[in-house]
This record gives sequence, C-alpha cells and structure tokens, in this order.
Amino acid sequence: MQRSELEHLIRASGEIAGDDEIVIIGSQAILGQFPDAPVRLLSSMEADVYPKNHPEKADKVDSAIGEGSSFHEMHGYYAQGVGKKTAVLPVDWESRLVEVNNESTNGVKGYCLEVHDLAISKFIAMRPKDLEFMQELVRHDMIDKKTMLRRLKQTDLEDSIRRNTQARINSFFKC
Repeated sequence: MQRSELEHLIRASGEIAGDDEIVIIGSQAILGQFPDAPVRLLSSMEADVYPKNHPEKADKVDSAIGEGSSFHEMHGYYAQGVGKKTAVLPVDWESRLVEVNNESTNGVKGYCLEVHDLAISKFIAMRPKDLEFMQELVRHDMIDKKTMLRRLKQTDLEDSIRRNTQARINSFFKC
C-alpha cells in the first residue's frame, strides 16, 4: 500500500461512516509517520480502521470497502473495519497519533499509530506476518529499544505476556 492509497481509504471510510476522523491501527499506520516507508513494510493491501466518533460503524466500512468488495476488486486494496480494542496498545497511545489530513483525504482526518505504539502491538501479537515487519523496523532504525521497553511498561498486560514480549524486543535488538 502506498500513502496515496491510505489517504483514499481514509477519505472513503469517513464518507461511509459519516465521521471526519478515522483511526488506523494496523501495519499500514506506518504511512502516517513514514510516508515513504521501505517497500517491505508496505506489503499489506489492507488498512485496519475504525471511525473515531462512530466506532460502531466499522462494520459498515468493512462491508462497503472491505476484503472482497467491489472497491477491493477495483483498487487492489481495502479497509478492514476493526474495533478500538483490536490492538493491545500502551497507555496514552491516542496522544501520540500521527495525523494524515490533506486535500486527498477531503477533510477527513486519519490518525495513524505512532511507530513505537504500532511496534508494541506487533511484538505482543507476534503473528507470522508480524515477524518480517518487526525485522524491517529494526533494520531501518525506525524504532528505538529504550522507547520500546518504556512503552511496554505502559501497556496493561499479564506478567507472563510482558516477560515474553520483553524477551522478543531484546532479541530483535541484539542484531
């Protein structure tokens, strides 16, 4: 996905939901802070979004421009409507959102996760698809170990999950 495609999804999601603020919490949130992110970080064709002021309309967005929709078929990318709690994030993550708002979003503000908050959610989930994403963030010096460990402490987790996540973070930064 390219930044222009994310902007298109922000605009379309806002129009569908009747909301002028859309939150992007999945991997393509990277495009907020890094519009020209390395290509290996942009392999997803979906953006996980929810309308900030009308989160109950995420399903409406998903059915209109989600996977398998005519929008998806026409453009090759899509929005996946998700809930606010889909990603496990540090306290105060909302205060660090990166705004995407320009003529391409047609007045709809997109709020993308800050890269360290995004990385925390990926380190916690650590699905197979997250592995390469995290390796690329570290390889390109887009995240800082100290910030990651500080944000991990600010995340509400069970102790065992916190220890496992801390071990993952430490192992990624050994290289």
